[in-house]
Amino acid sequence: MKKLKFILVLLSLVNGVTIVMANKICAVKVGSKINVTINDKFFTSYIFASDEKYPFFYPVNGPLSGGSVTSMRNGEYPHHSSLFFGCDLVNGGNYWQEGLERGRIISVNAEILQQGSDSVLISDECIWSRPGALSPLKDHRKITITSPSASVYQIDVEITMVMLMEVHILKTNHSLFSARIASDLSVKNGGTMINAEGASGEKETFGKASAWIDYSGKRGTSIEGLAIIQHPSNPWYPSPWFTRDYGFISPTPMFWPENGVEMIFKQGEKLKLCYRVIVHGGNASEAGIAHVFEMYKSQK
Repeated sequence: MKKLKFILVLLSLVNGVTIVMANKICAVKVGSKINVTINDKFFTSYIFASDEKYPFFYPVNGPLSGGSVTSMRNGEYPHHSSLFFGCDLVNGGNYWQEGLERGRIISVNAEILQQGSDSVLISDECIWSRPGALSPLKDHRKITITSPSASVYQIDVEITMVMLMEVHILKTNHSLFSARIASDLSVKNGGTMINAEGASGEKETFGKASAWIDYSGKRGTSIEGLAIIQHPSNPWYPSPWFTRDYGFISPTPMFWPENGVEMIFKQGEKLKLCYRVIVHGGNASEAGIAHVFEMYKSQK
């Protein structure tokens, strides 16, 4: 059994030694899910079932309320599955919206590489597939979950897309890493959506390039939220954002291709995309999202 990691802080106090224990983060694979707990509290599941369109995280529970800060397939847009990665209009396939026959992103090797200390490390390999067509690409995923403090949960996602043939992605607003925010946190219901430049709401943030966007709202007597941060090493950084006041955020370069029509990738080409998701108490300022970005961008 692995020993728990402790952070010992020794202070010159009359009463002796103060001990601060690092958050214990555990994961267990149960069927087609990897369930993650932080200090014995359920945080999220990475779901990769054979009848799903693509792998996704749900719920994504807030550190204060314990309720999900993301929404799962509400009636308005049932193809929004919480926190996910996909794309439409890829070589004639749809790897985003309903209908498995239109295209699926299939997990073939989801594994827990590390758990039980101060982080969980998950890896996965996914094949983009649809009936009657060759797979246009595959992707490799590295997911690291930590908890920098009692009021912050963090998911670092690295996805490397590998083109198995020449790939054409037509202009689409349905692309790449996305979050559907819980309805009670949405701008429509009194929440706040704000980007790195301080612009807020759909009208000011839609189509604007920015390093990050944070969504937060009131829950009972507290405030909770979720931020998506793009790493500066990403292609197209900083990508423009597709945003909605009803609760949707995605850095989406495919909606603004350089030629106005499509993006083309050569066979064998690789695209590495890195995102940091911060699930936090407080608003963007109180959670220090700008500072988190400064720390994140210094990491390779």
